[in-house]
Amino acid sequence: MPPPPLDNQQDEDVEMVVPNSDIPDGPQPMEAHTEDMSTADVPIVDDSLSGRFTWTIENFSRLTRKVYSDDFYVGGYKWRILIFPKGNNVDHLSMYLDVADSTTLPYGWTRYAQFSLSIVNQIQSKYSVRKETQHQFTARESDWGFTSFMPIAELSDSSRGYVVNDTCIVEADVAVRKANDYWSHDSKKETGYVGLKNQGATCYMNSLLQTLYHIPYFRKAVYHMPTTENDMPSGSIPLALQSLFYKLQYSDSSVATKELTKSFGWDTYDSFTQHDVQELNRVLSEKLEDKMKGTVVEGTIQQLFEGHHMNYIECINVDYKSTRRESFYDLQLDVKGCRDVYDSFDKYVEVERLEGDNKYHAEQYGLQEARKGVLFIDFPPVLQLQLKRFEYDYMRDNMVKINDRYEFPLQLDLDRDNGKYLSPEADRSVRNLYTLHRSVLVHSGGVNGGHYYAYIRPTLSNQWFKFDDERVTKEVAKRALEEQYGGEEELPHTNPGFNNSPFKFTRHSNAYMLVYIRDSDKNNIICSVDEKDIAQHLIVRLKKEQEEKEQKRKEKEEAHLYTILKVARDADLHQQIGKDIFFDLVDHDKVRTFRIRKQTPFITFKEEVAREFGIPIMYQRFWLWAKRQNHTYRPNRPLTPQEETQSVGHLRDVYNKASNAELKLFLEDGQDFGLIRPPEKRKEDLLLFFKLYDTSNETLRYIGRLHVAGSGKPMDILTKLNEMAGFALDEEIELFEEIKYEPRVMCEHVNKNVTFHANQLEDGDIICIQKSPVGSGEQFRYPDVPSFLEYVHNRQVVRFRYLEKPKEDEFSLELSKIHTYDDVVIRVAEYLGLDDPSKIRLTSHNCYSQQPKPHPIKYQGVEHLSDMLTSSNQTSDILYYEALDIPLPELQCLKTLKISFHHATKDEVVIHTIRLPRQSAVEDVINDLKSKVDLSHPGAELRLLEILYHKIYKIFPLSEMIDNINDQYWTLRAEEIPEEEKNLGPRDRLIHVYHFMKDTAQNQVQLQNFGDPFFLVIHEGETLADIKLRIQKKLQVPDEDFSKWKFAFVSLGRAEYLQDSDIISTRFQRRDIYGAWEEYLGLEHADNSPKRSYIANQNRHSYEKAVKIYN
Repeated sequence: MPPPPLDNQQDEDVEMVVPNSDIPDGPQPMEAHTEDMSTADVPIVDDSLSGRFTWTIENFSRLTRKVYSDDFYVGGYKWRILIFPKGNNVDHLSMYLDVADSTTLPYGWTRYAQFSLSIVNQIQSKYSVRKETQHQFTARESDWGFTSFMPIAELSDSSRGYVVNDTCIVEADVAVRKANDYWSHDSKKETGYVGLKNQGATCYMNSLLQTLYHIPYFRKAVYHMPTTENDMPSGSIPLALQSLFYKLQYSDSSVATKELTKSFGWDTYDSFTQHDVQELNRVLSEKLEDKMKGTVVEGTIQQLFEGHHMNYIECINVDYKSTRRESFYDLQLDVKGCRDVYDSFDKYVEVERLEGDNKYHAEQYGLQEARKGVLFIDFPPVLQLQLKRFEYDYMRDNMVKINDRYEFPLQLDLDRDNGKYLSPEADRSVRNLYTLHRSVLVHSGGVNGGHYYAYIRPTLSNQWFKFDDERVTKEVAKRALEEQYGGEEELPHTNPGFNNSPFKFTRHSNAYMLVYIRDSDKNNIICSVDEKDIAQHLIVRLKKEQEEKEQKRKEKEEAHLYTILKVARDADLHQQIGKDIFFDLVDHDKVRTFRIRKQTPFITFKEEVAREFGIPIMYQRFWLWAKRQNHTYRPNRPLTPQEETQSVGHLRDVYNKASNAELKLFLEDGQDFGLIRPPEKRKEDLLLFFKLYDTSNETLRYIGRLHVAGSGKPMDILTKLNEMAGFALDEEIELFEEIKYEPRVMCEHVNKNVTFHANQLEDGDIICIQKSPVGSGEQFRYPDVPSFLEYVHNRQVVRFRYLEKPKEDEFSLELSKIHTYDDVVIRVAEYLGLDDPSKIRLTSHNCYSQQPKPHPIKYQGVEHLSDMLTSSNQTSDILYYEALDIPLPELQCLKTLKISFHHATKDEVVIHTIRLPRQSAVEDVINDLKSKVDLSHPGAELRLLEILYHKIYKIFPLSEMIDNINDQYWTLRAEEIPEEEKNLGPRDRLIHVYHFMKDTAQNQVQLQNFGDPFFLVIHEGETLADIKLRIQKKLQVPDEDFSKWKFAFVSLGRAEYLQDSDIISTRFQRRDIYGAWEEYLGLEHADNSPKRSYIANQNRHSYEKAVKIYN
């Protein structure tokens, strides 16, 4: 039965006790998950040895793709820092700690270190970017760190202070520890619970999934979502979640989440992108709520998590009140400035007085003094509290993490002080007393990255557990509660006699999300969940999966007892050549595989072959394969009778030294020759294999093998070859030897009139035959074997996508890897029906992000198509195209800028694309614009501005070179210079004027700019009343709307509201200084303006990808 509604569930329910196809091949720097691992997690054998290394990098902008620091020593070990200044396949600086001498250390070496990496802010050190983590370094993972350390755009912005005078300062703090086999911990055995595997950066998801799983009522509802045995977990979110929960409940080892993320529609890039756990919680809840509609568990999400509050505005002097009821699934609570959860709730319901210039416009009553606030109508059974550990720092123009101490109680009483949080319509009979039964989700690290894990009480007992990806441990209550408050912590003295002042450090690990359960609902929510709640098809499917997994585990454990033999036959060659493969003879992964105990005599194996293939032992002859120096793989020699008396394990050990290698054999069947047994192999005999090339059909197929005498000539077997090919016996044929195909094809003509030895043929060689083209008169694309093999070797089917629709394949073309840029665009233009191929521009595919690369391919910047498709050792089959209005070679000599022109007298904005030679200056841009725009008068002068976040950051000097201007992150705006600005008096000021509104959602006070910023001239002694008249006239705002506007002097994000009588010039004392955009006259009003498309460019610098569940 599905879980009944919470209101109706019986109390008798008892508690339940229970670095890739997209990742570059080869060794790559490993990605860390920033976290704070305490000494309780790692058994320490002796004290840590620590040290700091500072790396000052000069000429930073000139660095190549991959750079190492000098070596340094910590704990007796040699380390170094590895950075990718342009990003390791991402648009972020990538940085890692590397074991400098990893290649020379003895086999099986390992070392454990806790460390942090920092980019020092050389202007204000408190804004330095620091990330910390820990790792068990091994030969396989000899470096560890952060692929997305910080955005390159932020790093390279000289105003930010991270690169000053082209110098960057990197710091590494390393503490080396010896740990007792941390990874051998058996979570199931020690705790009764299992963890979730991290796919790359999915710790945030793992902590949330563990929290949801340990809400039994929720788990039961998921089990009762309708699924069928024909569903596939990778395509069904309900089935994938059911499967995951079942494995968490019954598995003995950590559980993978790939099926679930595939059901979300995520690719590898999503799994390596860390998101916000709160955002994922909301998106997943909405998706499940939608999936539950029309089923027996419809409404479960609302029953568990939905509460309601009332927003109200109540006039003080007249009888008028406006209310709005809203629902919530979680509450965001302020951390900064609050001591604990109760302080945050007090702040949440704090009453704001609307008075003075901030009066409320009430219907029929006009502007009135009023009270504004929020009260709660009801709270949900499961209360999710999101702690606002991150906020916007206006000085830094970025988000920062709040690590202040913030307490949260084990028991939370939201009826306190006579229900001061409740609205008048709230049901006072419901006791809103909550206990932290479920979860404390912790974030460890900083704003640019970190690690998530969860402390959970799965039952009604007092025992806490830490769920940290794959590892689950028992924890005391203090670890889950007090130690997650944040704030500062004092370290004990390592040398008390040396320094009497305590060493304090900030706790970067602190609670980020709290999950409380209402006491009156706990018996319903913490209910029993067992197999009767699980669909039978799911149990059968997952038990079968477990059996297969167990079988594979057993085979792996017993692998040392067995030998794998792969046996290829003529039938395999007939089946594969010309279809699956064209070069060499066979794909060994597609032939019959035998798993034989090592001590089995080879003769016994032959008996099994006889049973499998129906080939009597007397007809069997086995050949050993050999890899030649030219990297081809051919049968080399037959096994001797003496070798066939040995065990299969001995043969494997002798002829393939690798410990886990397979023994590959070619089986000759004597029945193919119509003989009792295969002919005796004489010393001078050669085994040759033959393929037939058909020039008219452009096909290649296998036609058989022959034993020939090395002293004989190809002329002697021409009749036999014609017979094998199905030709007339006297057909003129040509012979070619297929020699190799990597890195290029080598296929040479065979002289029919000299011996096989003279043609340098040996056992296992391949001869390709074809009809002689001489005298046929026909024309073929590939007239002979070498040209056909060259074509096959280089052919490449490319999927083309229109750059504006990067997820959709539009068409495919068969091309050659050796095609030039011109060859490719000619074919694309032919397909699209375009006359001028030079107007086609191509962009490569980023295999890591599954997106187009940020910059197109330069004309003739790469030699061949193969170069266009290869990036960081990965090969793609995707190219993006766009059709230009001018030829690409011409365009590359020009600088293209998109500029929005704001007309002086008309309310219109027109986007202009300006193309000028790269050596042009801003003055040339202005002159070009003048010829394209409608000026208010012939003598009007223009200026070019740099806009970001609706603020003016720069007026470009006319002499500045345009090649230095980057419009990828900034909006470029052109406008006429007003006449009054041309004749500024000595006491006049040119100030910034920006529109803003206060974000009052959940009582969060934050200014948000919007609309078009502008300059305004203010004169000495001018009052706000005077200025308001000029602003209203400039912006053409109706009186009724303008009367609601408020005016403030804003400095560094703080608004000081102004009166009409205030002298404005006294506020703006500074002139022509850096940072003027943070001091402005603010116009506070609602944002009612239509959103223009170009404004989207303002957010181009945002590097965090939103969480999306696509299915």
